Amino acid sequence: MKILLTGANGQLGQSLTTILPNGPDFYWIRTDIQDLDISNLEAINRYLTINQADAIVNCAAYTAVDRAEEEPELASQVNTIGPANLANAAFSRQIPLIHISTDYVFPGTGHQPYRESDPTGTNTVYGRTKLEGEEAVRETGGRSVIIRTSWLYSEFGHNFVRTMLRLGQERDSIGVVNDQRGCPTYAADLAQAVIRVLKEFVSKPEWPSKPIVYHFCNSGEATWYDMAAEVMHVAGLPCAVIPVSSDEYPQKAKRPAFSVMDNSLFSKTFNFEIAYWKESLTRCLRNLI
Repeated sequence: MKILLTGANGQLGQSLTTILPNGPDFYWIRTDIQDLDISNLEAINRYLTINQADAIVNCAAYTAVDRAEEEPELASQVNTIGPANLANAAFSRQIPLIHISTDYVFPGTGHQPYRESDPTGTNTVYGRTKLEGEEAVRETGGRSVIIRTSWLYSEFGHNFVRTMLRLGQERDSIGVVNDQRGCPTYAADLAQAVIRVLKEFVSKPEWPSKPIVYHFCNSGEATWYDMAAEVMHVAGLPCAVIPVSSDEYPQKAKRPAFSVMDNSLFSKTFNFEIAYWKESLTRCLRNLI
């Protein structure tokens, strides 16, 4: 199975190709923006014709949440037009697509974990463009799976866990927001979930009959303060973590106060055991320290 992987240099892209290197069963066609502009449908079709991919995994995204407020057109190019183009290209070739989305599609005002069927809605440019990307994939039809995830971290690139680890080594104390609650997700665990879906595509050539949405995040919930405190604990760093409110750290894009997602549908559908967030964080930190 030859898989076109967009956003290959991101956290999930690197996790996927690390966990499942190219071999006799899977072959990644790695691309990033310098290789393939997903906002250009003609370029996608030309690339697929040359490389003859059997599936597409779209990890490409404009994820600079605050900067998106100033660059809505650029965010839309990557988060909305790009997925629409990939879905159209996949549909025309009758090949499956996995598209990665986000918890930001929800309003963030709830108190119970969001299910896949719950109403969406967002006030941020990032969330709106990601939601519009989802809608474009669903409207196109075909064998598409949309996976919403949240609070992604890994050994790769810039992310909250690596930042906390660095600050914990540099400072005696740090203030971390304690009034935003969500689901931390280790990119390696999400990569395993994506691979599981790819294998389902292989074993069930007619599945799914129409686009379907799943939530995948590590089990449990936390605040950013909880995560930071756990980083210091596992890493054995003496840095004190002080809980602060979001008001003390004003940002251009308002973060959701509650974006916990219910991941039970994915777990049940694929018989997939999803690790508790502290367990996964410990596994990641062991690779970093």
